[in-house]
Amino acid sequence: MEKVFQLGSRSFVLDQDKAEEAFAAKRIINGRRSMAFNLLPLKYPWAYDLYRTMKSNHWEPEDISMQKDVEQWRADNILSDAERWIIRMGIGYFSAAEGIVGDNIIHVIREVVTAPELKLVLGRHAHEENIHADSLLYMISSLGINPHECEAMFEQIDTIRKKNEFVTRTSHSLRRDLDLTLPENKKLIAKNIFVFGQCMEGTQFYGLFGMVLSLYRQNKFPGIGRMFRYTLRDESNHIELLRNLFMDLIGENPEIWTEEFRQELTDTMSEAVNLEKEFIQDCLPMSAVGLSADEFCRYIDFIADRRLEGVGLRPLNPGIDNPLPWLAEMMDIKKEQNFFEGTVTEYQKASALDMVDNDDL
Repeated sequence: MEKVFQLGSRSFVLDQDKAEEAFAAKRIINGRRSMAFNLLPLKYPWAYDLYRTMKSNHWEPEDISMQKDVEQWRADNILSDAERWIIRMGIGYFSAAEGIVGDNIIHVIREVVTAPELKLVLGRHAHEENIHADSLLYMISSLGINPHECEAMFEQIDTIRKKNEFVTRTSHSLRRDLDLTLPENKKLIAKNIFVFGQCMEGTQFYGLFGMVLSLYRQNKFPGIGRMFRYTLRDESNHIELLRNLFMDLIGENPEIWTEEFRQELTDTMSEAVNLEKEFIQDCLPMSAVGLSADEFCRYIDFIADRRLEGVGLRPLNPGIDNPLPWLAEMMDIKKEQNFFEGTVTEYQKASALDMVDNDDL
């Protein structure tokens, strides 16, 4: 069907059928490629909706005061050695991990997806990882921590190094030309999206999120706690983005969703959980600040099963309950009075109030 626009002596003919064919050719991978970054019509509206939500949640680290954190860090009688260690482990791990995620989003996932709206939201995802990395630098410089200590932590503390190697081996294996028409290569991409979305950001980040927020709950490190809550809000969107991407990729390529592949992904999550539990033991080598490593290990089991079930996989610990129910309340940014005071409110839109859903915790 053609539509003709007549303007004076000129005629412009638009071919509706050809446009619809182009729309139908949009795919997660192996879709229609175009030199034009034409978003419309949207085939994956969830991607654009998430992009708008993420954009409205924009924040800058420097908008959050670190004065109280610095006073507490320098004082001799406010913090225990265990509490200081949690902060060092948090900064040490995330200063590497955020960069690893952003690098994989840009150089692996965004390179292979073909629909423009997917590239748009993944670009925003990578931008937010840059903000998170910037926030770590802000924390380090504010507290006066030697940056070489941070580098030493993610290179020399085995549990941090093993967590990073777990995800980087998945990422680095894809940095080559792949024939994405082959089922085995489609599985590699799907596994990468699963590892970064559900295993790393969705599970392995949550141990330290909870520990830092437990300190924040006790009026310790208010600035760092706020930045972690902003980061957690962002991560909830990242998890949903990569979950949707994974599910649509499987939906468009059902031949790869075999029992063998499902078991491989479940085993991968099990490995991620075991690495995280070892890391938690290093973060909390002794019970401190009203927390125990055992509680956080059970919490990771709870979170991991939610991620598995969210993509249609069997849980590792069916029926497990959340051992730290207070975290759902603490992680819900909407509950805090005046959280968006000050200049940071300039970045917020109405949709930004739809923060972290307790169902994700």
